[in-house]
Amino acid sequence: MIEVVYYVAASLDGFIATPDGSVDWLAPFESTGEDYGYADFYASVDIVLMGRRTYEQCLTFASWPYAGKPCVVFSRRDLAPGHPDMTLQADDPAAAVAELKRRGLTRTWLVGGGLLAASFRAEGLITEYVVSVMPVVLGAGFPLIAGGGGAQRLTLSGSRAYPGGVVQSRYRPA
Repeated sequence: MIEVVYYVAASLDGFIATPDGSVDWLAPFESTGEDYGYADFYASVDIVLMGRRTYEQCLTFASWPYAGKPCVVFSRRDLAPGHPDMTLQADDPAAAVAELKRRGLTRTWLVGGGLLAASFRAEGLITEYVVSVMPVVLGAGFPLIAGGGGAQRLTLSGSRAYPGGVVQSRYRPA
């Protein structure tokens, strides 16, 4: 079985980006010297998966944030590759996960955004949610998981509070 981990930071009110798609609100937390388990998590994944908007946001950063990892970008639009490790994926999430499994990959990071997470959740493909709730209220923006869908019961598998107020919780589908 391939693991699909939605590892994400969200504001207290459930947003992962501001209305213009920015994640600059995370900068104060990134400059504390605490990595919130990121390095170990990053080392544990084979590939990163993201939606078009997340990919386009990443291209605005000073450097590519996923160095050394292949990246699959889900989009129905043609995109010019902006990074050599990027491949475009138009298939539905289940077909993409099946292909990754055929390639021998075992652990993927679903980076975002909320629309892509919703489509993976709708197909029952997310095997773990790792949500770092940041002590910030954004008031508006891109939601943690966009769209409708029925309720999904989750089981808490771990939680850690960090100095500075960040709380990271891990959930698995019940």
